[in-house]
Amino acid sequence: MGKRKANAPLRSGGFGRGLAVSLAGLRAGGAFAIDGALQRLRAGSENSAETGDSEFLRREARRFVAELGRLKGTYVKIGQMLALLGEHFLPRALTDALQELNSATAPLPWSDIEPALRISLGARFDELEIEQAAWAAASLAQVHRATVRASGERICLKVQYPGLADVIDSDFDTVVRMLVLARWLPAGRQLDEWLEAMRLHLHYEIDYAREARLGDAMAEHVAAAGNAPGGCRYHVPQRYPRYCASDVLALEFIDGFRVTDPEVAALSQHRRNALGRGMLELFFRELYAWGLLQTDPNFGNYLIRSDARRRELVLLDFGSTLECDSTFLQHLGGAIAAGQRQDRGALLVSLIGLGCLSESSSAYARDTFVDFCFGLLEPLRPPAELPVEYLTANGDYRWGHSQLLRRAGKRAASSAASLDFATPSRDFALIARKLTGVFTFIAVLDAEFNGHALAAQHILRWQESR
Repeated sequence: MGKRKANAPLRSGGFGRGLAVSLAGLRAGGAFAIDGALQRLRAGSENSAETGDSEFLRREARRFVAELGRLKGTYVKIGQMLALLGEHFLPRALTDALQELNSATAPLPWSDIEPALRISLGARFDELEIEQAAWAAASLAQVHRATVRASGERICLKVQYPGLADVIDSDFDTVVRMLVLARWLPAGRQLDEWLEAMRLHLHYEIDYAREARLGDAMAEHVAAAGNAPGGCRYHVPQRYPRYCASDVLALEFIDGFRVTDPEVAALSQHRRNALGRGMLELFFRELYAWGLLQTDPNFGNYLIRSDARRRELVLLDFGSTLECDSTFLQHLGGAIAAGQRQDRGALLVSLIGLGCLSESSSAYARDTFVDFCFGLLEPLRPPAELPVEYLTANGDYRWGHSQLLRRAGKRAASSAASLDFATPSRDFALIARKLTGVFTFIAVLDAEFNGHALAAQHILRWQESR
C-alpha cells in the first residue's frame, strides 16, 4: 500500500477516491461501446470475425487499472482479486491489465502507524523494540520487525492499515459500480452471488482472528504430518498471542528466499526436485487430509530455507485460506482422481457437482472442459502416458520445460468460448488458481520428477477413508 498525502487519510478519502474511479469507468464504458461497434464494422467490411480485444479497448483497460494503482490500498487489493477470480465474467483486456497490479508498494510512515499500534497493543507496546522502517508493505498491511525486550526473541508485526475496515465495503461497491457503468460487468443472479463471495473473501483478508485460528490449525497439521517425501520439511511461523490484536498479527520472524530468488535457482537439481515434490505433497495434504487450502498463489506466501541440513518450505499468510465442506471436497477430490486416470465419465460427474457444467450443457462444452482438465492434470499421469518431449533421458517430467499452463490456457479459452460453459463456483475458481499456483511454483524451481505416484497414494488413502 502506498503512502497517502497527510491531508487525505484513509478514513475520509472515500468520496474523492470513488469519484475518480467512477469517472474512469464512464470513460471506459464509452471505449467499450465504441470498440464493439468498430469490431462489428470491421468484421462486416472484411468479411471475417475478429478474435480477442482491440488495442483501443486494451488501452482503456490499462488506463482504468492505472487509476486503481494510483488510489492504492483497498482498490489495489480489489483489483488483484478481480484479476484472480474475474476472468470468468470480465473482458480479457481488463483481466490482463489487472494482472499488472503490484501489491508491493511504499509503506505508510511510522508517524501514521505508531499511534494506531499503541492503541491496539496498549501497555504491551513498550515490551517491544520495534523497527520504525517497515520490513515489507502490501495493499492492506505492512510488516515491522521487532524484538521482545525480555527474551530477545525476534518477531514481526503484521499491522493492518488504520481505518481500513471502515472503507473496505464502500471501496468494493465503488469498483463494482464502475464496472457496471463501463458495461464490463454483465447482470445476473449468479454474478451477484460471485460478487458477494468476493466481498466475503475480501473481509477474510482483514479478519486477523480468523487468520490466526487457521494459521494455528495449519501449524498443528504440519507438526503432526512430518516431512514430505524427499526430506522436504514444512514450517509455520510461531504466533505470539500476547502481541496480537484485531488489527495486528505477531509472528516468529523468519528469513529465507523466495522461489524466484537467484539463490534458489543456484541450488542443485536434487534439492530443487525435493522442494518441488514438497510443494505438490503440501497441496494433496491440504486437499485430501486437512480440508484447508491456502488459495493465494502469490510467491510471497512461501519462503525457502535450504542448506546442508535442511530443505524447508515456510508457509506464510493464511488470510486466503479456504475451509472446504465435505460435499465440495468430495467433488473436487473426485475430479482430480478422475483427471489423473483420464476417466471422462467420472470427471464429468464431478465437474457438474462443482457447478462448472450443468446437466443441460452441450456435448461441445462438456468435451472442451473435460479436455482442459485432462491437460491441466498432465503431470499426474502415469509415466508411460506423459508426453515424451517433456521428459528427461531418465523419464522424469520437466516441469519448467513443459509450458503446461500456457498450453492449458489455450484449452481454457476454448472452453470459456462456449455459451454452455457455466461460470464456476467461487470455491472452484480459488482451487483452480491454487493448483496453477502450485504447478507454477514447481516450474519456477525447474524441478524434474513425476507426480503420479505421489498423487496416487493420497487419492487411494482418501478413497479408502470414504
